[in-house]
Amino acid sequence: MPVFAYEGRAANGEAKKGSIEAADVEAAKTRLRLMKINPTEVKPKGGIEINLGPLTALMKPKVTIKDLVVFTRQFATMIDSGLPLIQCLTILSEQSENPTLREQLGSIKEQVESGTTVADALKKFPQTFDELFRNLVAAGEIGGILDTILNRLAQFMEKNQALQRKVKGAMTYPLIVFGVGGLVTLVLLLKVVPTFEKMFADMGSALPAPTQFVVNLSYFVQGNWYIIAGALAGIWYGLKAFYATPKGNLAMDAFFLKIPVLGDTIKKVAVARFCRTLGTMISSGVPILDGLEICAKTAGNVVIENAVMGARTAISEGRTIAEPITEAGVFPPMVCQMIAVGESTGALDVMLNKIADFYDEEVDQAIEALTGMMEPLIMLFLGIVVGGFVIAMYMPIFSMAQAVG
Repeated sequence: MPVFAYEGRAANGEAKKGSIEAADVEAAKTRLRLMKINPTEVKPKGGIEINLGPLTALMKPKVTIKDLVVFTRQFATMIDSGLPLIQCLTILSEQSENPTLREQLGSIKEQVESGTTVADALKKFPQTFDELFRNLVAAGEIGGILDTILNRLAQFMEKNQALQRKVKGAMTYPLIVFGVGGLVTLVLLLKVVPTFEKMFADMGSALPAPTQFVVNLSYFVQGNWYIIAGALAGIWYGLKAFYATPKGNLAMDAFFLKIPVLGDTIKKVAVARFCRTLGTMISSGVPILDGLEICAKTAGNVVIENAVMGARTAISEGRTIAEPITEAGVFPPMVCQMIAVGESTGALDVMLNKIADFYDEEVDQAIEALTGMMEPLIMLFLGIVVGGFVIAMYMPIFSMAQAVG
């Protein structure tokens, strides 16, 4: 690690100078401030300063949800125990196992020491602390219930992570199987079929139609593999570019919602996430308009995002939440009715969390149904592709055996 020479002053005004190891100049300044030294000059020791900022940022480990949940839980416990805010941040910055989070917490602690609120200090690191996190912390600081808010936030992140893990787990198996199936098909076309084709050529007899088709396909792939690879890459990047446009994003998200079983699963995941996020924010004292805007951004589907933003516009005009959500036709009728009951009874946050708990179970069932539907499709795919190749290659041998018999 690079060594930097520094000059500065301690808290009592005493002049300090020496050297310190750090990733770059900014990291060195952060470490000096943690050592209660206000740096006046920091430069590479015995060399020319090289700006490795972008490279260092790429090499730093990312802050995971697990790191964030542990930090949030510990922060809440320390505040609840009566420790001063600065002391909490000092302890957390020193004991964090993730070096990136440790450095960020050190910077946040310095800003809080200079009079900035925790929520404003978090804005410097939007990739770690998203808008939802920052808004909830701001609400906790204003209401004087930061420990309660942090506990709710940690619980919310844990449940949201569990939901994401279920969805990713359901999609991993079919993707791996289809990938292996494609790789096996490629090996058969490039290595196995040519070997059989040479053997069939020595026989001098006409090949059955399925065998001839497989042989022709093998020749085509061998002679045009670069064209095929370029076409597949072009289609992939074309779809990505189309999805990046507003119209393409809306069209593809609407298409995903209409796919049997998969669309139902996507909708249930979005409903569970929306209700959990909005319920957590309302119970934490975040204004409902701000809460709806954040929920829309985290929906994960443009169709649902537009429905939530439409509800936000309607509420700003004096309407209830349930009416515009029902009119959008995106959320299930039961959800709309339960939201209406929650609004009329003044317990909207409680009702939203109940809906989220219910739809967490619905997501489990939907994922099981999706997996159950995909398993026979996967077997059918492997049977048609791999089995078809094997049968086509052995058909000439069977014909020869019958002729000999």
